[in-house]
Amino acid sequence: MKRFAQLYSELDTTNSTLGKIAALERYFRVAPPEDAAWAVYFLTGNKPRQVVPSRRLYELAAQIGELPAWLMDECYEAVGDLAETVAHVLPPAEVQSDEPLSVWVEARLLPLAGSTDEERVAGLRRAWRELDGTARLVWNKLITGEFRIGVSARTVVRALSALSGVDPATLAHRLAGDWRPTAQSYAALVATDGEQGEASRPYPLFLAHALEGDPAAALGDPAGWQFEWKWDGIRAQVIRRGGAVYVWSRGDELINDAFPDLVAAGTTLPEGTVIDGEILVWHDDRAAPFNTLQKRLGRKLPGKALLAQAPASLVAYDLLELDGHDVRMEPLVERREQLETLLAQPGVSPALRLSPVVRAADWDELAALRAQSRALGVEGMMVKRRDSAYGVGRVRGAWWKWKIQPYTVDAVIIYAQRGHGRRASLYTDYTFGVWD
Repeated sequence: MKRFAQLYSELDTTNSTLGKIAALERYFRVAPPEDAAWAVYFLTGNKPRQVVPSRRLYELAAQIGELPAWLMDECYEAVGDLAETVAHVLPPAEVQSDEPLSVWVEARLLPLAGSTDEERVAGLRRAWRELDGTARLVWNKLITGEFRIGVSARTVVRALSALSGVDPATLAHRLAGDWRPTAQSYAALVATDGEQGEASRPYPLFLAHALEGDPAAALGDPAGWQFEWKWDGIRAQVIRRGGAVYVWSRGDELINDAFPDLVAAGTTLPEGTVIDGEILVWHDDRAAPFNTLQKRLGRKLPGKALLAQAPASLVAYDLLELDGHDVRMEPLVERREQLETLLAQPGVSPALRLSPVVRAADWDELAALRAQSRALGVEGMMVKRRDSAYGVGRVRGAWWKWKIQPYTVDAVIIYAQRGHGRRASLYTDYTFGVWD
Protein backbone atom coordinates (compact mmCIF):
# COMPACT_ATOMS: atom_id res chain seq x y z
CA MET A 1 0.00 0.00 0.00
CA LYS A 2 2.88 2.38 0.75
CA ARG A 3 4.16 2.16 -2.82
CA PHE A 4 0.70 2.75 -4.30
CA ALA A 5 0.15 5.69 -1.94
CA GLN A 6 3.45 7.17 -3.10
CA LEU A 7 2.29 6.83 -6.71
CA TYR A 8 -1.01 8.50 -5.82
CA SER A 9 0.89 11.41 -4.29
CA GLU A 10 3.16 11.78 -7.33
CA LEU A 11 0.22 11.75 -9.74
CA ASP A 12 -1.72 14.20 -7.60
CA THR A 13 1.08 16.76 -7.42
CA THR A 14 1.91 17.15 -11.12
CA ASN A 15 -0.04 18.39 -14.14
CA SER A 16 2.62 17.17 -16.54
CA THR A 17 1.58 14.20 -18.64
CA LEU A 18 5.21 13.19 -19.07
CA GLY A 19 5.66 13.46 -15.29
CA LYS A 20 2.66 11.21 -14.71
CA ILE A 21 3.95 8.66 -17.23
CA ALA A 22 7.35 8.64 -15.55
CA ALA A 23 5.75 8.07 -12.13
CA LEU A 24 3.63 5.24 -13.51
CA GLU A 25 6.64 3.61 -15.15
CA ARG A 26 8.57 3.72 -11.87
CA TYR A 27 5.67 2.08 -10.06
CA PHE A 28 4.96 -0.68 -12.57
CA ARG A 29 8.65 -1.47 -12.95
CA VAL A 30 8.89 -2.67 -9.33
CA ALA A 31 5.30 -3.58 -8.37
CA PRO A 32 4.50 -7.30 -8.14
CA PRO A 33 1.93 -8.44 -10.74
CA GLU A 34 -0.90 -8.81 -8.22
CA ASP A 35 -0.39 -5.21 -7.05
CA ALA A 36 0.11 -3.88 -10.57
CA ALA A 37 -3.17 -5.46 -11.62
CA TRP A 38 -5.16 -3.61 -8.96
CA ALA A 39 -3.29 -0.39 -9.72
CA VAL A 40 -4.24 -0.66 -13.39
CA TYR A 41 -7.83 -1.40 -12.40
CA PHE A 42 -8.16 1.65 -10.16
CA LEU A 43 -6.17 4.06 -12.33
CA THR A 44 -8.24 3.31 -15.43
CA GLY A 45 -11.43 4.45 -13.74
CA ASN A 46 -12.69 1.31 -12.01
CA LYS A 47 -13.50 1.31 -8.33
CA PRO A 48 -15.05 -1.03 -5.80
CA ARG A 49 -18.52 -0.32 -4.55
CA GLN A 50 -18.83 1.53 -1.27
CA VAL A 51 -18.42 -1.05 1.48
CA VAL A 52 -19.19 1.13 4.50
CA PRO A 53 -22.06 3.65 4.65
CA SER A 54 -20.75 7.23 4.60
CA ARG A 55 -22.65 8.21 7.74
CA ARG A 56 -21.20 5.26 9.67
CA LEU A 57 -17.70 6.18 8.54
CA TYR A 58 -18.29 9.80 9.51
CA GLU A 59 -19.57 8.94 12.98
CA LEU A 60 -16.81 6.43 13.69
CA ALA A 61 -14.08 8.88 12.68
CA ALA A 62 -15.54 11.55 14.94
CA GLN A 63 -15.70 9.07 17.81
CA ILE A 64 -12.09 7.89 17.38
CA GLY A 65 -10.85 11.45 16.88
CA GLU A 66 -12.83 12.55 19.96
CA LEU A 67 -14.51 15.38 18.07
CA PRO A 68 -17.95 16.72 18.96
CA ALA A 69 -20.47 16.61 16.12
CA TRP A 70 -20.33 20.35 15.46
CA LEU A 71 -16.54 20.32 15.09
CA MET A 72 -16.62 17.29 12.79
CA ASP A 73 -19.20 19.13 10.70
CA GLU A 74 -16.96 22.19 10.53
CA CYS A 75 -13.98 20.07 9.48
CA TYR A 76 -15.97 18.43 6.73
CA GLU A 77 -17.32 21.78 5.57
CA ALA A 78 -13.79 23.17 5.31
CA VAL A 79 -12.26 20.14 3.58
CA GLY A 80 -15.26 19.17 1.48
CA ASP A 81 -14.23 15.53 0.97
CA LEU A 82 -15.24 12.76 3.35
CA ALA A 83 -12.20 10.52 2.81
CA GLU A 84 -9.79 13.42 3.31
CA THR A 85 -11.65 14.75 6.35
CA VAL A 86 -11.50 11.35 8.04
CA ALA A 87 -7.79 11.04 7.24
CA HIS A 88 -7.12 14.37 8.96
CA VAL A 89 -9.17 13.98 12.14
CA LEU A 90 -7.91 10.54 13.14
CA PRO A 91 -4.96 10.18 15.54
CA PRO A 92 -1.59 9.16 14.08
CA ALA A 93 -1.01 5.52 13.15
CA GLU A 94 0.31 3.33 15.93
CA VAL A 95 2.19 0.91 13.66
CA GLN A 96 3.19 1.00 10.01
CA SER A 97 1.84 -1.74 7.77
CA ASP A 98 3.99 -3.23 5.01
CA GLU A 99 1.17 -5.25 3.47
CA PRO A 100 0.96 -4.83 -0.32
CA LEU A 101 -1.95 -3.24 -2.18
CA SER A 102 -3.40 -6.59 -3.27
CA VAL A 103 -3.66 -7.79 0.35
CA TRP A 104 -5.29 -4.55 1.45
CA VAL A 105 -7.88 -4.88 -1.30
CA GLU A 106 -8.55 -8.62 -1.37
CA ALA A 107 -8.14 -9.54 2.31
CA ARG A 108 -9.23 -6.35 4.05
CA LEU A 109 -11.32 -4.13 1.79
CA LEU A 110 -13.60 -6.45 -0.19
CA PRO A 111 -14.60 -8.64 2.81
CA LEU A 112 -16.06 -5.56 4.53
CA ALA A 113 -18.98 -5.58 2.07
CA GLY A 114 -20.45 -8.75 3.53
CA SER A 115 -19.52 -8.22 7.17
CA THR A 116 -21.54 -7.12 10.18
CA ASP A 117 -21.34 -3.60 11.54
CA GLU A 118 -19.19 -4.84 14.42
CA GLU A 119 -16.78 -6.51 11.99
CA ARG A 120 -16.63 -3.39 9.83
CA VAL A 121 -15.81 -1.19 12.81
CA ALA A 122 -13.06 -3.57 13.90
CA GLY A 123 -11.65 -3.66 10.36
CA LEU A 124 -11.66 0.12 10.03
CA ARG A 125 -10.07 0.66 13.43
CA ARG A 126 -7.31 -1.81 12.61
CA ALA A 127 -6.65 -0.20 9.22
CA TRP A 128 -6.50 3.31 10.63
CA ARG A 129 -4.04 2.16 13.32
CA GLU A 130 -1.71 0.89 10.56
CA LEU A 131 -2.03 3.59 7.91
CA ASP A 132 -0.97 7.20 7.99
CA GLY A 133 -0.83 10.16 5.65
CA THR A 134 -1.52 9.51 1.97
CA ALA A 135 -1.93 5.75 2.50
CA ARG A 136 -4.79 6.42 4.90
CA LEU A 137 -6.36 8.84 2.42
CA VAL A 138 -6.14 6.28 -0.40
CA TRP A 139 -7.70 3.61 1.82
CA ASN A 140 -10.55 5.93 2.76
CA LYS A 141 -11.22 6.75 -0.87
CA LEU A 142 -11.32 3.07 -1.74
CA ILE A 143 -13.78 2.15 1.00
CA THR A 144 -16.06 5.09 0.13
CA GLY A 145 -16.00 4.11 -3.56
CA GLU A 146 -14.72 7.56 -4.52
CA PHE A 147 -11.19 6.76 -5.65
CA ARG A 148 -10.12 8.91 -8.57
CA ILE A 149 -6.95 10.69 -9.55
CA GLY A 150 -5.96 13.09 -12.31
CA VAL A 151 -4.70 10.50 -14.76
CA SER A 152 -6.45 9.16 -17.85
CA ALA A 153 -6.65 5.55 -18.96
CA ARG A 154 -4.71 6.60 -22.05
CA THR A 155 -1.84 7.86 -19.89
CA VAL A 156 -1.74 4.54 -18.00
CA VAL A 157 -1.66 2.70 -21.34
CA ARG A 158 1.19 4.89 -22.58
CA ALA A 159 3.23 4.11 -19.47
CA LEU A 160 2.60 0.38 -19.76
CA SER A 161 3.48 0.50 -23.44
CA ALA A 162 6.78 2.26 -22.77
CA LEU A 163 7.60 -0.28 -20.11
CA SER A 164 6.52 -3.47 -21.90
CA GLY A 165 7.04 -2.64 -25.55
CA VAL A 166 3.45 -3.63 -26.36
CA ASP A 167 1.65 -1.32 -28.80
CA PRO A 168 -0.73 1.12 -27.00
CA ALA A 169 -3.68 0.12 -29.20
CA THR A 170 -3.13 -3.54 -28.29
CA LEU A 171 -2.96 -2.71 -24.59
CA ALA A 172 -6.14 -0.63 -24.77
CA HIS A 173 -7.92 -3.48 -26.51
CA ARG A 174 -6.77 -6.01 -23.92
CA LEU A 175 -8.08 -3.72 -21.16
CA ALA A 176 -11.48 -3.24 -22.77
CA GLY A 177 -14.50 -5.10 -21.51
CA ASP A 178 -14.70 -6.97 -18.24
CA TRP A 179 -10.97 -6.94 -17.38
CA ARG A 180 -10.25 -8.65 -14.06
CA PRO A 181 -7.46 -7.40 -11.76
CA THR A 182 -5.42 -10.56 -11.20
CA ALA A 183 -1.72 -11.33 -11.49
CA GLN A 184 -2.50 -13.57 -14.48
CA SER A 185 -4.51 -10.82 -16.18
CA TYR A 186 -1.71 -8.32 -15.71
CA ALA A 187 0.88 -10.73 -17.08
CA ALA A 188 -1.30 -11.32 -20.15
CA LEU A 189 -1.86 -7.57 -20.49
CA VAL A 190 1.83 -6.72 -20.88
CA ALA A 191 2.92 -9.92 -22.64
CA THR A 192 4.59 -9.14 -25.96
CA ASP A 193 3.40 -12.43 -27.45
CA GLY A 194 -0.07 -12.43 -25.92
CA GLU A 195 -3.27 -13.16 -27.77
CA GLN A 196 -5.91 -10.50 -28.27
CA GLY A 197 -8.23 -12.07 -25.76
CA GLU A 198 -11.54 -13.81 -25.38
CA ALA A 199 -14.28 -13.62 -28.00
CA SER A 200 -16.42 -11.19 -26.03
CA ARG A 201 -13.81 -8.42 -25.76
CA PRO A 202 -14.77 -5.09 -27.40
CA TYR A 203 -12.42 -2.61 -29.01
CA PRO A 204 -11.58 0.66 -27.25
CA LEU A 205 -13.79 3.40 -28.65
CA PHE A 206 -12.64 6.26 -30.85
CA LEU A 207 -13.94 9.60 -29.53
CA ALA A 208 -14.44 13.02 -31.10
CA HIS A 209 -13.48 16.53 -30.07
CA ALA A 210 -15.95 19.43 -30.08
CA LEU A 211 -15.79 21.56 -33.22
CA GLU A 212 -16.16 25.24 -32.42
CA GLY A 213 -15.87 28.40 -34.46
CA ASP A 214 -15.78 28.49 -38.25
CA PRO A 215 -15.54 24.90 -39.58
CA ALA A 216 -14.39 26.07 -43.00
CA ALA A 217 -11.38 27.83 -41.47
CA ALA A 218 -10.60 24.90 -39.17
CA LEU A 219 -11.12 21.98 -41.57
CA GLY A 220 -10.79 23.37 -45.08
CA ASP A 221 -12.37 21.68 -48.10
CA PRO A 222 -15.41 19.63 -47.03
CA ALA A 223 -14.66 17.11 -49.79
CA GLY A 224 -12.10 15.48 -47.47
CA TRP A 225 -14.67 14.87 -44.75
CA GLN A 226 -17.61 12.56 -44.12
CA PHE A 227 -20.68 14.04 -42.45
CA GLU A 228 -23.25 12.16 -40.38
CA TRP A 229 -25.92 13.11 -37.89
CA LYS A 230 -24.89 13.10 -34.23
CA TRP A 231 -27.39 10.75 -32.66
CA ASP A 232 -28.69 11.24 -29.11
CA GLY A 233 -28.47 7.71 -27.76
CA ILE A 234 -26.05 5.28 -26.10
CA ARG A 235 -22.73 4.49 -27.75
CA ALA A 236 -22.28 0.74 -28.10
CA GLN A 237 -20.52 -2.07 -29.89
CA VAL A 238 -22.27 -5.19 -31.18
CA ILE A 239 -19.91 -8.17 -31.44
CA ARG A 240 -20.59 -11.46 -33.20
CA ARG A 241 -17.85 -13.93 -32.33
CA GLY A 242 -17.56 -17.54 -31.25
CA GLY A 243 -21.18 -18.25 -32.10
CA ALA A 244 -22.41 -15.66 -29.58
CA VAL A 245 -23.41 -11.98 -29.54
CA TYR A 246 -22.15 -9.37 -27.09
CA VAL A 247 -23.46 -5.82 -26.70
CA TRP A 248 -21.09 -3.49 -24.86
CA SER A 249 -21.77 0.08 -23.68
CA ARG A 250 -19.26 2.90 -23.78
CA GLY A 251 -18.54 2.29 -20.11
CA ASP A 252 -17.33 -1.27 -20.84
CA GLU A 253 -20.53 -2.73 -19.44
CA LEU A 254 -22.00 -5.85 -21.00
CA ILE A 255 -25.66 -4.95 -21.55
CA ASN A 256 -27.00 -8.11 -23.19
CA ASP A 257 -29.72 -8.55 -20.55
CA ALA A 258 -30.94 -4.97 -20.96
CA PHE A 259 -31.12 -5.19 -24.76
CA PRO A 260 -32.18 -8.72 -25.76
CA ASP A 261 -33.63 -7.31 -29.00
CA LEU A 262 -30.16 -6.16 -30.07
CA VAL A 263 -28.67 -9.52 -29.10
CA ALA A 264 -31.23 -11.17 -31.36
CA ALA A 265 -30.41 -8.71 -34.14
CA GLY A 266 -26.71 -9.45 -33.72
CA THR A 267 -27.28 -13.13 -34.49
CA THR A 268 -28.04 -12.13 -38.09
CA LEU A 269 -24.50 -10.79 -38.57
CA PRO A 270 -21.72 -12.95 -40.03
CA GLU A 271 -19.25 -14.56 -37.63
CA GLY A 272 -16.29 -12.32 -36.80
CA THR A 273 -18.09 -8.96 -37.01
CA VAL A 274 -17.82 -5.92 -34.73
CA ILE A 275 -19.94 -2.83 -35.35
CA ASP A 276 -19.72 0.56 -33.62
CA GLY A 277 -22.86 2.65 -33.35
CA GLU A 278 -25.55 4.27 -31.26
CA ILE A 279 -28.43 2.55 -29.48
CA LEU A 280 -31.70 4.38 -30.15
CA VAL A 281 -35.41 3.70 -29.97
CA TRP A 282 -37.13 3.99 -33.35
CA HIS A 283 -40.74 4.95 -33.92
CA ASP A 284 -42.31 5.63 -37.30
CA ASP A 285 -38.97 5.18 -39.04
CA ARG A 286 -37.20 7.88 -37.04
CA ALA A 287 -35.27 8.15 -33.77
CA ALA A 288 -37.43 8.72 -30.72
CA PRO A 289 -36.38 11.28 -28.07
CA PHE A 290 -33.76 10.15 -25.58
CA ASN A 291 -36.29 10.06 -22.74
CA THR A 292 -37.98 7.16 -24.55
CA LEU A 293 -34.69 5.24 -24.50
CA GLN A 294 -34.31 6.09 -20.80
CA LYS A 295 -37.21 3.74 -20.05
CA ARG A 296 -34.90 0.91 -21.10
CA LEU A 297 -31.96 2.04 -18.97
CA GLY A 298 -31.36 0.46 -15.60
CA ARG A 299 -33.68 -2.46 -16.41
CA LYS A 300 -31.70 -5.65 -16.68
CA LEU A 301 -34.67 -7.74 -17.82
CA PRO A 302 -37.18 -5.59 -19.74
CA GLY A 303 -40.64 -7.08 -20.12
CA LYS A 304 -42.44 -7.77 -23.37
CA ALA A 305 -44.57 -4.66 -23.04
CA LEU A 306 -41.52 -2.41 -22.68
CA LEU A 307 -39.74 -4.12 -25.57
CA ALA A 308 -42.77 -3.45 -27.75
CA GLN A 309 -43.17 0.12 -26.53
CA ALA A 310 -39.49 1.06 -26.88
CA PRO A 311 -37.81 -1.23 -29.44
CA ALA A 312 -34.05 -0.70 -29.62
CA SER A 313 -32.01 -0.33 -32.78
CA LEU A 314 -28.31 0.11 -33.36
CA VAL A 315 -27.57 2.93 -35.79
CA ALA A 316 -24.25 1.67 -37.15
CA TYR A 317 -21.61 4.14 -38.24
CA ASP A 318 -18.38 2.16 -38.26
CA LEU A 319 -17.04 -1.32 -38.86
CA LEU A 320 -14.20 -2.49 -36.62
CA GLU A 321 -13.91 -6.16 -37.47
CA LEU A 322 -14.97 -8.15 -40.55
CA ASP A 323 -14.59 -11.89 -41.05
CA GLY A 324 -12.51 -11.99 -37.87
CA HIS A 325 -10.01 -9.40 -39.18
CA ASP A 326 -9.34 -6.09 -37.44
CA VAL A 327 -10.10 -3.39 -40.06
CA ARG A 328 -9.66 -0.33 -37.84
CA MET A 329 -6.51 0.82 -39.64
CA GLU A 330 -8.23 0.90 -43.01
CA PRO A 331 -9.42 4.37 -44.15
CA LEU A 332 -12.90 5.38 -43.03
CA VAL A 333 -14.14 5.53 -46.63
CA GLU A 334 -13.26 1.84 -47.09
CA ARG A 335 -14.73 0.79 -43.74
CA ARG A 336 -17.91 2.66 -44.68
CA GLU A 337 -18.22 0.80 -48.01
CA GLN A 338 -17.76 -2.53 -46.22
CA LEU A 339 -20.34 -1.56 -43.59
CA GLU A 340 -22.87 -0.63 -46.27
CA THR A 341 -22.34 -3.95 -48.03
CA LEU A 342 -22.59 -5.88 -44.76
CA LEU A 343 -25.88 -4.33 -43.60
CA ALA A 344 -27.42 -4.71 -47.07
CA GLN A 345 -26.96 -8.48 -47.00
CA PRO A 346 -30.20 -10.51 -47.02
CA GLY A 347 -31.25 -11.64 -43.58
CA VAL A 348 -29.49 -8.89 -41.59
CA SER A 349 -31.93 -7.56 -39.01
CA PRO A 350 -33.55 -4.16 -39.74
CA ALA A 351 -32.76 -3.28 -36.11
CA LEU A 352 -29.18 -2.83 -37.35
CA ARG A 353 -29.56 0.43 -39.25
CA LEU A 354 -26.97 2.26 -41.32
CA SER A 355 -26.24 5.80 -40.17
CA PRO A 356 -26.82 7.89 -43.32
CA VAL A 357 -24.13 10.14 -44.74
CA VAL A 358 -25.16 13.79 -44.97
CA ARG A 359 -24.22 15.20 -48.36
CA ALA A 360 -23.86 18.87 -49.30
CA ALA A 361 -21.93 20.99 -51.77
CA ASP A 362 -20.28 23.36 -49.29
CA TRP A 363 -20.09 24.46 -45.66
CA ASP A 364 -23.01 26.88 -46.04
CA GLU A 365 -25.30 24.08 -47.16
CA LEU A 366 -24.01 21.87 -44.33
CA ALA A 367 -24.69 24.64 -41.82
CA ALA A 368 -28.25 24.95 -43.13
CA LEU A 369 -28.79 21.21 -42.77
CA ARG A 370 -27.30 21.26 -39.27
CA ALA A 371 -29.80 23.98 -38.31
CA GLN A 372 -32.55 21.38 -38.81
CA SER A 373 -31.07 19.08 -36.14
CA ARG A 374 -33.72 19.61 -33.48
CA ALA A 375 -36.53 18.86 -35.91
CA LEU A 376 -34.77 15.61 -36.80
CA GLY A 377 -34.16 14.67 -33.15
CA VAL A 378 -30.36 14.81 -33.39
CA GLU A 379 -27.68 16.86 -31.61
CA GLY A 380 -25.89 18.18 -34.67
CA MET A 381 -23.35 16.59 -37.00
CA MET A 382 -20.32 14.34 -36.82
CA VAL A 383 -17.42 15.35 -39.05
CA LYS A 384 -14.88 12.61 -39.83
CA ARG A 385 -11.84 12.57 -42.09
CA ARG A 386 -12.54 10.21 -44.98
CA ASP A 387 -9.00 8.84 -44.80
CA SER A 388 -8.96 8.42 -40.99
CA ALA A 389 -8.19 5.16 -39.24
CA TYR A 390 -10.26 4.16 -36.21
CA GLY A 391 -8.10 5.31 -33.31
CA VAL A 392 -8.12 4.77 -29.56
CA GLY A 393 -9.66 7.31 -27.23
CA ARG A 394 -9.93 11.01 -27.99
CA VAL A 395 -7.45 11.99 -30.72
CA ARG A 396 -7.66 15.56 -32.00
CA GLY A 397 -7.92 16.13 -35.72
CA ALA A 398 -9.69 13.08 -37.17
CA TRP A 399 -13.23 13.10 -35.72
CA TRP A 400 -15.20 16.16 -34.65
CA LYS A 401 -18.66 16.67 -33.16
CA TRP A 402 -20.34 19.78 -34.57
CA LYS A 403 -23.15 20.14 -32.07
CA ILE A 404 -25.94 22.68 -32.11
CA GLN A 405 -25.98 25.27 -29.38
CA PRO A 406 -28.15 24.49 -26.33
CA TYR A 407 -31.18 26.55 -25.48
CA THR A 408 -30.69 29.35 -22.97
CA VAL A 409 -32.99 30.39 -20.17
CA ASP A 410 -33.40 33.63 -18.22
CA ALA A 411 -32.98 32.49 -14.60
CA VAL A 412 -32.30 33.89 -11.15
CA ILE A 413 -29.74 32.32 -8.81
CA ILE A 414 -31.39 31.68 -5.46
CA TYR A 415 -28.91 29.37 -3.73
CA ALA A 416 -25.22 28.50 -3.93
CA GLN A 417 -23.26 25.77 -2.20
CA ARG A 418 -19.57 25.07 -1.90
CA GLY A 419 -18.17 22.06 -3.69
CA HIS A 420 -16.26 19.08 -2.37
CA GLY A 421 -12.63 18.01 -2.35
CA ARG A 422 -10.41 20.50 -4.13
CA ARG A 423 -13.47 22.67 -4.79
CA ALA A 424 -14.39 22.93 -1.11
CA SER A 425 -13.57 26.65 -1.07
CA LEU A 426 -15.42 27.39 -4.33
CA TYR A 427 -19.14 27.82 -4.86
CA THR A 428 -19.85 25.25 -7.57
CA ASP A 429 -23.40 24.02 -6.91
CA TYR A 430 -26.20 26.42 -7.79
CA THR A 431 -29.98 26.43 -7.62
CA PHE A 432 -31.84 28.59 -10.10
CA GLY A 433 -35.40 29.86 -10.33
CA VAL A 434 -37.28 31.14 -13.36
CA TRP A 435 -39.86 33.90 -13.53
CA ASP A 436 -43.47 32.79 -13.81
